[in-house]
Amino acid sequence: MTSRLPGRVEPYKLAAHAEHLEGLVALGDLPRLVEEAGEQHGDARVWLDFAIDAQGRREIRGRLEAELQLLCRRCLTPMPQAVASEFLLGMVTSDALAADLPSTHEPVLVEDEQLNLLAVVEDELILSLPQVVYHDEADCAVSRDQLSSGAGSEMPDAPSDNPFEVLKRLKGKT
Repeated sequence: MTSRLPGRVEPYKLAAHAEHLEGLVALGDLPRLVEEAGEQHGDARVWLDFAIDAQGRREIRGRLEAELQLLCRRCLTPMPQAVASEFLLGMVTSDALAADLPSTHEPVLVEDEQLNLLAVVEDELILSLPQVVYHDEADCAVSRDQLSSGAGSEMPDAPSDNPFEVLKRLKGKT
């Protein structure tokens, strides 16, 4: 796969002809992904099938794969992380039509019969990011011992004062 995906397409025409698109998207060209996951290099590989389903809905079946550099939550150094996503999008022109889509479809807004493919790919990449990323313990610059301080983990010997004791004294019921 060496060709770049176009930035904008006419999805209704592509669906009418059951077109298939595949190509690369430069990760550095996706500003919201960079904001969320940090500076990225390389490409995402994307496959898109445009179609009209049996109910007459125009849809996009897609798959993407990318290797991102994400920060390890322990040592805060970048590490490679493979992400992949399969998705089914239903093309809509308004929020009202989006509400009518079945739960199997995610809505994608088509304005003036144009679709920003880069934004769609960026959305799917952001949605496929893992919540937390850690190196394997043996590969991480921060060990498990460095993570626990030990000082704050002990419980105090004496029970703390009852916070309602002051109220009791104020009311004169001691």
